[in-house]
Amino acid sequence: MIPINLLPHREQKRAAQQKQFFAMAAGMAMIGLGGVILVHGFFSQRIDTQMSRNKFLSTEITGLDKQIDEIKKLKEQTQSLLARKKVVEALQANRTEAVRLLDQLVRQLPEGLYLKAIKQTNDMVNIQGYANSNARVSTLMRNFEASPWLETPTLVEIKAAKINDNPISEFSLNVKISRAHQEDEANGKTKAVHGAGATSAPASSSPTKS
Repeated sequence: MIPINLLPHREQKRAAQQKQFFAMAAGMAMIGLGGVILVHGFFSQRIDTQMSRNKFLSTEITGLDKQIDEIKKLKEQTQSLLARKKVVEALQANRTEAVRLLDQLVRQLPEGLYLKAIKQTNDMVNIQGYANSNARVSTLMRNFEASPWLETPTLVEIKAAKINDNPISEFSLNVKISRAHQEDEANGKTKAVHGAGATSAPASSSPTKS
């Protein structure tokens, strides 16, 4: 006898193919899901790392900002101290400058000339007064030019006037204080002090043999 298969083989084959297809689809879906999870984990780790770096940089920037503020405050304090130092130095220089100016005026003032007013603005001094003649004013200006402490005398005005019906000359002139000479003298004193300190060390005496 010839064997005849009466079972629905086509339906069985189709069902087997469907099972195989679903199994492959499930496998691909699992592989895809695993890939997505791996990629998500990788990028999540990168994002966390970058966030940690950003947080570190933010902390460092905040610290640097505080240091910059402290440096600015220190600079302001330094500038304030330097300004105070300059004021103190100017006061110390002016303390002797006024005395020196009055001393020079007394020394350089010729006979027959009387001062009325003295006004100092920085290194410029305005002198007003009376003189018996214009020649006395010229003598005063020459004396200022010869003085090491005064320089550049300039006549502002000279005019005829009367005091007790006596004709006189009323004058106004400017003269500069020679601060360069004062600085040279101060430097000379400083060098002299240092030199004296260097030479003031006691010399060692060698013992004499009897």
